[in-house]
Amino acid sequence: MLDFVSTRRDVLKTGGALLVTFTFAGTALPALAQSGPRKKALASDEVDGFLSIDADGQVTVYSGKVDLGTGLRTALTQIAAEELDVPLDRVRLVQGDTALTPDQGVTSGSRSIWIGGMQIRQAAATARKALVEMAAGHLGVSPTELRIEAGTIKGRDKSVSYGELVGGGTFSLKVDKGAPVKDPASYMIVGKSVPRLDIPQKVTGHFMYMQDVRVAGMLHGRVVRPLAIGARLESVDESSVNGVPGLVKIVREGNFLGVVATTEWGAIQAARKLKATWSKWEGLPERAQLWEHVRATKINSDEVTSDVGNSAKALSDAPKRISATYDFAIHTHGSIGPSCAVVEISEGKITCWSASQATHRLGRQLAAMMDVPLDDVRCLYIEGSGCYGRNGHEDAAGDAALLSRAVDGRPVRVQWMRADEHGWDPKGPPILVDLRAGVDDNGRIIAWESEFFVPEDGFEPVPLIAATLAGLPASQIKEPYRYLNPNIMSANSAPPYTFPNITTVAHLLAETPFRWSPIRTPGRLQNAFANECFVDELAAFVAADPLDFRLSHLNDPRAAELLLHLATLAHWEKRPSPREAPQTDLVVGRGISYAKDWPSSSYVGAVAEIELDRRNGEIRVQRFFVAHDCGQIINPDGVKNQIEGNIIQTVSRTLKEEILFDRSAVTSLHWATYPILTFPEVPDVIIELVDRPTEKPSGAGEPAAAVVPSAISNAVFDALGVRLRSVPFTPAKVLAAIEGH
Repeated sequence: MLDFVSTRRDVLKTGGALLVTFTFAGTALPALAQSGPRKKALASDEVDGFLSIDADGQVTVYSGKVDLGTGLRTALTQIAAEELDVPLDRVRLVQGDTALTPDQGVTSGSRSIWIGGMQIRQAAATARKALVEMAAGHLGVSPTELRIEAGTIKGRDKSVSYGELVGGGTFSLKVDKGAPVKDPASYMIVGKSVPRLDIPQKVTGHFMYMQDVRVAGMLHGRVVRPLAIGARLESVDESSVNGVPGLVKIVREGNFLGVVATTEWGAIQAARKLKATWSKWEGLPERAQLWEHVRATKINSDEVTSDVGNSAKALSDAPKRISATYDFAIHTHGSIGPSCAVVEISEGKITCWSASQATHRLGRQLAAMMDVPLDDVRCLYIEGSGCYGRNGHEDAAGDAALLSRAVDGRPVRVQWMRADEHGWDPKGPPILVDLRAGVDDNGRIIAWESEFFVPEDGFEPVPLIAATLAGLPASQIKEPYRYLNPNIMSANSAPPYTFPNITTVAHLLAETPFRWSPIRTPGRLQNAFANECFVDELAAFVAADPLDFRLSHLNDPRAAELLLHLATLAHWEKRPSPREAPQTDLVVGRGISYAKDWPSSSYVGAVAEIELDRRNGEIRVQRFFVAHDCGQIINPDGVKNQIEGNIIQTVSRTLKEEILFDRSAVTSLHWATYPILTFPEVPDVIIELVDRPTEKPSGAGEPAAAVVPSAISNAVFDALGVRLRSVPFTPAKVLAAIEGH
């Protein structure tokens, strides 16, 4: 393990910056420099919130968006280096440190480049413009005669470096939204497949994950979980842990029960041996009746996401009608590395090390739970070994905070175990979708209606388990950064196709069976699954080629161009689905799917090729062809990494993943009961990137996931002529579909 924090703790005690001290070089010009000690700027409308340059010309970039293992660190470094005209190795990135980085919102929704990265780009453009103006005055040369080479501004055989101009000082400038950014035609770094900066340490075992963090004097904590989600703690037999080596304290606060020990093994032993009595609780629905429960859940409000023509009349008048219901199971985040956090409280100030995707939000939650001023909470992001969505990292931080307070603020590390992660992380909620369409006598689609049963909101903070169990404030703070639409789970519910009469409604449900949070591509994944499968059903109903059917109902040239790229990539053979009746037990099929992502506005299309064994119902995804258009591409290899991750993770979710539970708690607490895709089952992923260097970049972190379940389902229909409308597509469901066909 790496001893990480001895020097960092010293930094924290001084209140100084992690990587940069804000003192001035003697050559710094007063136009952009203020003398004397100064707190690091955090505002997202200030250049100093995002950038600093030291006396040696080293650039430090401050990002509230964080790298989850997705290559973001490399891409943001490329953006800053390009815009400032400095070598890549002269830029370093500080991410997710609430004392040093601006609050750019949660790292989610594929917004890290198209929002976070563009904020950094504009701050760098503002800085470059100011530096050129400073250099012009310093050198006595017109700004139009100056050029920048590797962080040095040159003209008329004179030169001055960034470090000489502002090294160690501050810009004290607002980000100028009108500052010109570089012409993409001149790019030397952006648009190139720069090798990822994190990979060398990861493949050699030197990378420090959150799970590796150690703090001097650190203790270890474990939480004793209730036997049922809503159970009350009735009694604790503290004598049951007498003799456990290194036990420091048993911590009880309301229904929160934990232990602290000098070693991790001591904490594990104490948590396992501690005898506690809990009340009974059976508040979960019967698993076999889940979809009846969802349909019966109170609807807080309806959100109409499309309203074209008069679908009710058109559907009523249609000579032919088709309808279907789709459902998408409850998923756990399934982080392969269970969540972890370290918290220390010194002189009333909280320092938290966490792999949270939202350290600024976490800071607000800890401040509320611990009843301290927000300025007295500092959260530092450390990459976790497994995360995509709001998993258990924040909850581990809440656990550690309560345990640290109970031992006089000494640093406490809480490492969740597999049962904690599977049993107690927030879940991806169950989604139910009803669809109806009307077809006229000429085979034209004249009406489309759909109803989506989805939970309301999703971007308010998920309450910390520790706060809920201890009866402490759960921080229902309205978040400053949200999506443009108030409800993420209704995203992509409107079909991207043109029909004369369309009504789509999202029923926003008051509650879900489990505490829930977004998992990769929330809402868009489930909604695109239903829409794209139903589009395929309509194409089959009118005996049309699935690709031609989509193209004939698109009025977006960019979308049509993408699908034509996909057709060429996948060697698409025009014909209706399904193929001729199979004559063998092992059958093959191909399925297509398309989505325009929201809110990122990326376009993605996919063709899945599958093999299915009719004897046992097993589906094997052989190949995925993906055409992807996310505007300007920062790092092509990085985008491909993201697409591959999307496909592999979502194939797993589509074929295998579903939590099991009884009336009291989750019962799928290990990989045997919550299986995920294995290495031999990973499909080949063939990708074509549509680069648009003059467009703004959009997202790549999530869009490709949206097309996976529908592409697989449509491929199964192509192979067998049966529809799979319920995720996951387990062998049992496949066999039942074949039997019922």
